Amino acid sequence: VLVSGGVEGRDLGSAIHDLNAALKDIEVPEGYLIEIRGDAEEKAKSFQVLSLGVLLSIVLIYIAMAAQYESLLDPLIILGSLPLGAVGVVLVLVYWNTTLNVQSFIGIIILAGIVVNNAIVLVDYFRQLQRECPEAPTSELIYRSASRRLRPVLMTALAMLAGMAPMALGLGEGGEQNAPLGRAVIGGLAFATVATLLFVPAVFTFLH
Repeated sequence: VLVSGGVEGRDLGSAIHDLNAALKDIEVPEGYLIEIRGDAEEKAKSFQVLSLGVLLSIVLIYIAMAAQYESLLDPLIILGSLPLGAVGVVLVLVYWNTTLNVQSFIGIIILAGIVVNNAIVLVDYFRQLQRECPEAPTSELIYRSASRRLRPVLMTALAMLAGMAPMALGLGEGGEQNAPLGRAVIGGLAFATVATLLFVPAVFTFLH
């Protein structure tokens, strides 16, 4: 038996959640089963692939940085700004009443690459100062690298935020479809920039 239906005025995820809750109360005879197919099935498959994409991007970023820095610890410190970026994504999506969909998931994958760029600028300059002033205290070098790299980090972040603003606002015909991508990038990048300037130096001071 095929039962068809559509979703209007709400997101597909919450509708599937309510449907699953209702289906639990139905006693299914032996040899029979109830499956939710169509868009719901495609969405579940897309989320599985995109989740793997996020994980794979983080692993590849870590491997690339570990090879460049010849260190297993520094890349972990840099990647430590990603969870704070995820907090920003959630808060912005909640503020804009936007669901976590395929577009916002793609934004998260893009964000993983952008976030580490600013942290790399900071850490790389710190390592350069370490080579130039081996006798200087670590805390002083970290403070110097964070203060001197403040402008490039802020310029990079603000340029990206400004570029994503029209997309996040959903301007133009069909703009609402791509808006979740822009919103995810803006929220994550704003929080991750703060993390780069405060969290990364703090962790460096603690571990070094």
